[in-house]
Amino acid sequence: IVSTLKHLHGERSHYDALFEKVGLDKAKEDIAKTWQKADRLEQLMAFDIGSIVAMKDKGAGRITEVNMALESFKVDFEGGLELRVGFGGAAKLLKPLPPGHILRRKLEDPETLKKLRDKDASGLLRLVLEGEDRSLQGAEIKQILKGIVSPQKWNSFWNQARKHPQVLADPKNKRAYLWVASSEDAHGAVWEAFGRAKVRDQMTLLKRDAERDEGLKKRMSVALWQRAQDVLEKDPGLACEIYYYLERSGVTPPSDVPWRPSALVAKHEDLRPLLASIRDRGIRETVYALVRRERDDWTEVFAQLMWLETDSRALDGLAEALEGMAKERFDSFYDQLVSQPHRAAAAFTWLIERAANRADWMSRNPTRLMQQLFFALTHPDFASYRAARLVPLTESGGTLPRLIDHLDADQAVSAIEAMKKTPALEDYQREPLITAVQLRFPDLHKEKEVGLYATEASIAEKRAELKNLAEVELPENREAIESARELGDLRENFEYHAARRRHEYLSARATKLDTDLRKVRLIDPKAVRGDEVAIGSTVQFSAAEGAGEATFHILGPWESDPDRNILSNESDLAKRLLGCKIGDAVELPTGSFTVSAIEPFSGAS
Repeated sequence: IVSTLKHLHGERSHYDALFEKVGLDKAKEDIAKTWQKADRLEQLMAFDIGSIVAMKDKGAGRITEVNMALESFKVDFEGGLELRVGFGGAAKLLKPLPPGHILRRKLEDPETLKKLRDKDASGLLRLVLEGEDRSLQGAEIKQILKGIVSPQKWNSFWNQARKHPQVLADPKNKRAYLWVASSEDAHGAVWEAFGRAKVRDQMTLLKRDAERDEGLKKRMSVALWQRAQDVLEKDPGLACEIYYYLERSGVTPPSDVPWRPSALVAKHEDLRPLLASIRDRGIRETVYALVRRERDDWTEVFAQLMWLETDSRALDGLAEALEGMAKERFDSFYDQLVSQPHRAAAAFTWLIERAANRADWMSRNPTRLMQQLFFALTHPDFASYRAARLVPLTESGGTLPRLIDHLDADQAVSAIEAMKKTPALEDYQREPLITAVQLRFPDLHKEKEVGLYATEASIAEKRAELKNLAEVELPENREAIESARELGDLRENFEYHAARRRHEYLSARATKLDTDLRKVRLIDPKAVRGDEVAIGSTVQFSAAEGAGEATFHILGPWESDPDRNILSNESDLAKRLLGCKIGDAVELPTGSFTVSAIEPFSGAS
């Protein structure tokens, strides 16, 4: 073993030191361990001074020092980076590069690679792909060629290089590439992958690989043609997508095929199922334009599609068309969506985003828009939009701060109340927003007296209580005080002190009742309208899922009785309900509900 190692590596500068380091001269009788030490020495000898190695994310480098004391190799990488790698980790972190490897050639002869880049882009790509035993992602290829292909010229190089017929997109690894032995092998691999793929992946393969070979293109086109005819009745949207993919690949179907988009648009009275099943946003937009040209009822169709569309760019196009030609239909959609945002989470997210730059939208009802943004931030239907799209709307420059500029003085009060109550805002978000409202309306700093509301029966009851206090209980209490005073020493007179405490309570109660009765406002059910929730309303709700209902009565604090669903107008829940209209979505303690009816209060069971 030792003589063979000496024959292979003995002339190298660090052989003797590494031989001693791994302990090959010790415990020679233990052959099993000797073989382990020999393997260890073989690994370390691969990293002698001058060896070219590669390290993940660092590129190629040259071993410039072997430090026995520190048991480490020093590696100088391209770009001036220097790293030390310990003996123990070298075999895992460093990969010796054989002669001809692209990374080694970058270090030893970059100018030749640059000439190849300009003369034969595909040849340079071949060196990269054949240098690995696996397919490579586009980003990995770009990193390998860093310094050879500049970022400014990357797109033109890449588009040219990957057109070579032997460059194949890996069927098992999307966005990865490999080099196959011949063009025929590439065509066979594409067709094999096409046969295994689902129909929409087949469309992608046609788009990507149609230019490889006319025969291959024809085979894929015929197969997709048949699929379109097979799925026409079950999934007309998919048939429509296949039509456009064939057309984009230079295979235009005849005008009489039943899955021609114009025929599908004319055939289907309700276009929502057709368009909802078209996944390609660009194709949906193309069909939207076709609907506008071919259908007299296109404004009605667009108004319906606004509820289904999930792509913001497509929603922009639908909204622009409606606002330009049928504004009343768009306004109706806007009002319904703001009242019931959970019906179309994607559309409401789009609307509240776009509102930041639409003063006309924000000024329609800024407090309502604000409240519904808070609703969306906490509702589970908006979970997929919350972090990336809704939360940024509460920050500087977003929709929420911009809504403040559209508030009037009365709306500002409601806005501050909504900001204080919503769980959607953290304190660090809430305080600057409230401050911004107060700066715009300085009078809001002053405390405003809150009106006390009560029914006629409650007012009569409180007046009777005050009368009883003034005419019965307080006179009786004064007599009790005088009687106790006659008992002598007041310091230890229990009856006297008890009567005095009773007097303080009765006096405070009478004063409070007198103050409240002076400012109380009568709740007159006859004056309560049915168009929005107000103090004195009975509000009926239906569950958002259609299963279950609830009823609440909103009166004053004197009538509050949660067990009978009677809410004080000063309660948090009542404040959220005040101003709601029929059809509005609200969050109740038991779930998501919609306001189904508003009536004057006539008693609670």
